[in-house]
Amino acid sequence: MSKTTPTALNVSAMALSALLLASCGGHGEDKTEEKAGGSRQTVSVAAVSQTSLNRTVTASGTVSAWEEVPVAAETGGLTAVAVYVDEGTYVRQGQPLVQMNDVLLRAQLQQQQAQVQLAQANVQRDDAALDRAQQLKERGFLSQASLDTALANQRSSTANLAAARAALAQTQTQLSQATIRAPVGGLIISRSVTKGQIIAAGTELFRMVRDGRLELDAQVPETELGLVRAGQSATVTSSEAGRTTGSVRIVTPEVNATTRLGLARISLAPGAQLRPGMFARADIAVGDQPATTVPTGAVLYRENKPGVFVLNGDSVHFQPITVLSRTDAQTAVSGVNTGVRVVVDGAGFLNEGDRVNVAPAVGAPAVAPAAPAATK
Repeated sequence: MSKTTPTALNVSAMALSALLLASCGGHGEDKTEEKAGGSRQTVSVAAVSQTSLNRTVTASGTVSAWEEVPVAAETGGLTAVAVYVDEGTYVRQGQPLVQMNDVLLRAQLQQQQAQVQLAQANVQRDDAALDRAQQLKERGFLSQASLDTALANQRSSTANLAAARAALAQTQTQLSQATIRAPVGGLIISRSVTKGQIIAAGTELFRMVRDGRLELDAQVPETELGLVRAGQSATVTSSEAGRTTGSVRIVTPEVNATTRLGLARISLAPGAQLRPGMFARADIAVGDQPATTVPTGAVLYRENKPGVFVLNGDSVHFQPITVLSRTDAQTAVSGVNTGVRVVVDGAGFLNEGDRVNVAPAVGAPAVAPAAPAATK
C-alpha cells in the first residue's frame, strides 16, 4: 500500500478550493446579470400630435337674473291696505302689486278739482271785464290806468287757473302712485312689504327678474377665455335642477387678477328649473380648434393629477399635463411637446423610471430576438 505524501495532499486541496470558488463565482455572475437585465413590461406607444379637435370649454358659476328690477314706492306716508302678489309670482307689466290707503288723496283731489273750477270762473269773469275795458278805452270813456288794472286782473286769474291745474295734476299722480304696479313683466323673487305697513317714499317693496330671464355667470380660466365667443351654444347642468341649454350672451373683457378667471354670461333657455343663486356647470361648444392631443388611454392620474408616461430611450418618465378637453379617442392637453412618444397600452402598470419593451405598431414586422452566440 502506497503512502500519500504531504505535497500531494496540498495540491489536491488547492484544486478542490479553486473548483468551489469557480462554481460560486459563476452563480454570482448569473444573478447579477439577471438583476441587471430584469423583466420588462411590453407597451405600445404613440406620438403626441397637433390636430384640429372639436373643443368644449367647461366652466362653472352661479345662476343670476339677467336684469333685476327693484320695485319701490314713489309716494310715501301711506299705509299698505292690500298686497296682491308674493314671491315666486310671475306678473305682467302694469299689474297691481300693492294698494295703499288713498282716502286722503281722493279728498284732496276733490278739493283741487273745485279750485280749478273756481279759477276757471275767475278767468272767464276777468276776460269779460278786460274786453269791456278795452271797448270803453277806445271810445274815450275809460282811463289807461283802469285798462291796466283790468289787464292785470285777467293775467292773475289765468295764472291762478294754471296753478290750480298743476296742483290737481300732482294729486292725481300721487293717487295713481298709491297703487304700486309692476314696472315690467317678470318673476317676483323677493318681497319686503306687509299689509298694514306705513310705506316711506323710496322704500323697496319687491325685487323681480325682468321677463323671468336667468343667466349663468360662468367663470372661465384665462387660458381658454379667448376661445369663448358670444352666440356659442352651451349645455348647463345642475345637480339640483337637472340640465338645460343656453347660449353665451357676452364675455366680459376683464380677468380677475387673483383667480385668473374671466366671466362668460350664458343666457338660459326659458322654462329651466334653475333659480337665482344656484350653482351650475356649463359645457361651452367652441368648435374645432387646433390642439395638442394624445390618445385618451395614455392619460393617467397619480395623486389626482393627470399625466402621461413619456418614453426616454428604453425607460419611462411620468410627465404631468393639463387636460383641456377629451373624447373617447383623443384628449387635448398642454404640458407636453408635439412629437414626444407616450405610453398607451400598459401605462397603468408602470412606475417612474421603469424600463420597457416597445411593441411593434400594428402591421409592422415583429423584431425577432437575437440568437445566442455559439459557444466554442
